[in-house]
Amino acid sequence: MISAQEAKKILEEAELICSADKVSVIVKRMAGEIGAALGDAHPIVLSVMGGAVVFSGQLLPLLNFPLDFDYIHASRYGTETQGNSLQWKVMPKENVAGRVVLVLDDILDEGHTLAAIRDEILGLGAKSFHCAVFSDKDLGRAKPIQADFVGTSLPNRYVFGFGMDVRGAWRNLPAIYALKEE
Repeated sequence: MISAQEAKKILEEAELICSADKVSVIVKRMAGEIGAALGDAHPIVLSVMGGAVVFSGQLLPLLNFPLDFDYIHASRYGTETQGNSLQWKVMPKENVAGRVVLVLDDILDEGHTLAAIRDEILGLGAKSFHCAVFSDKDLGRAKPIQADFVGTSLPNRYVFGFGMDVRGAWRNLPAIYALKEE
């Protein structure tokens, strides 16, 4: 946890890389793409806590089709800085067996967690798995999963805002920023 003064200093020094207006346009575009692909499927939509809460909150009202909503919480990190096996904190409450499932997440970084979530959801008997990420970080290498719906590509920098945090702060920003490069 950082102090309010530390958080304000980080934001003052950060670089804006996706404005709030651009974020809004991207979310609207994604809603149209998702609706065109899944509008007749009556999917279960699962939001990945806690990063996807802002994205989900803006996207869901724009999806003009029936859906069931739930959330999941999974982590590969726990108290560690290196990822290891996936630890489920909250499994889907809805039965996903035989259902079309759409998972929402804030960012596709290395992709290991989202790939493990996909494997678990399919292992629970989902009819199909789809994922939508607001942002896909350009790492310059292959990932174990590709998102079906991507809002925007971000540079390989530490980014925050619009659900993504920096040391616990600034998930609530309507735009996306990158830390000042050293």
